[in-house]
Amino acid sequence: AAAEAKGDKDGVVKNKLLRTQVGAEEIAEVVSRATGIPVSKMMQGERDKLLKMEELLHKRVVGQEEAIRAVSDAIRRSRAGLAEENRPYGSFLFLGPTGVGKTELCKALAGFLFDSEDHLIRIDMSEFMEKHSVARLIGAPPGYVGYEEGGYLTEQVRRHPYSVILFDEIEKAHPDVFNVLLQVLDDGRLTDGQGRTVDFKNTVIVMTSNIGSHLIQSMTDKKQSEIKDAVFEELKNHFRPEFLNRIDEIVVFHGLDKGNIANIAKILLKNLSDRLAKVDMQMEVSDAALSKIAEVGFDPVFGARPLKRAIQQYIENPVSKMILEGKFGPKDTVPVGVDKNGDFSFSK
Repeated sequence: AAAEAKGDKDGVVKNKLLRTQVGAEEIAEVVSRATGIPVSKMMQGERDKLLKMEELLHKRVVGQEEAIRAVSDAIRRSRAGLAEENRPYGSFLFLGPTGVGKTELCKALAGFLFDSEDHLIRIDMSEFMEKHSVARLIGAPPGYVGYEEGGYLTEQVRRHPYSVILFDEIEKAHPDVFNVLLQVLDDGRLTDGQGRTVDFKNTVIVMTSNIGSHLIQSMTDKKQSEIKDAVFEELKNHFRPEFLNRIDEIVVFHGLDKGNIANIAKILLKNLSDRLAKVDMQMEVSDAALSKIAEVGFDPVFGARPLKRAIQQYIENPVSKMILEGKFGPKDTVPVGVDKNGDFSFSK
């Protein structure tokens, strides 16, 4: 009996390593790997995730409650079947100063909807300011240079049909480029230079712009509704009404305060700690060090970008030197504190 029990126990262990039956999860995983389509998302209870979308996005994006709520509502409408057919999952215009989370929300969306940030297609619209640049997006027609290469946008979407597409600084694009975008927003498809139809129905379209940023920064004491009205008036001077009317949500991102920066610092330092964990090291950051890095990295004009540089300069650079010098190694914990002179310290 003891031998049987042992055999059963061994069998259980073996079954964990090698199963004789294939389940829905395994099939979904194989299909997902082969096609790039995140089938596994349905296996993980997508409905529950959609209902908790704000909570999950807030783990990545700090201090933009209205923006996250607007994006989440639009995505839920689409997934529930209430949005218009033959259009992308969602289309958004993100407005706000630099460094406040516009791009980070796009990355978080790609991870949430399609399981990986690799499903983010980023296009810098300052490279599409000329009339001929439309051909670069959708591909040159037959007989023209570059015909064989296909379009930058259409080729990426053809290969990765489940993606978040970020058109950065959309206001810099040539007017003819907006005609292409109108077709995507209207019909959910484009015909490339080689005559192939490219489907955009499984994409999320995000356009970012700095238009109205000076208003957002100068009206911090005003109500959010007043800021939006002022920014929308300025938008009308730059974009055609038919373009603005095609967008699901125009989202205004506000500037970040010191509390927001402190919360972002926690996220960035957690990311650094996770990277150290991959080489079998840990990091402990004191409250004083967290407060100091948030103070050093705070800039109301440039948002969170100076914070990233501050963490690199004051924490990552010294720690990397100490690792190379052999002062820290596997199994060690790197303590990050502040000494009596107010400087960062890393003493064991």
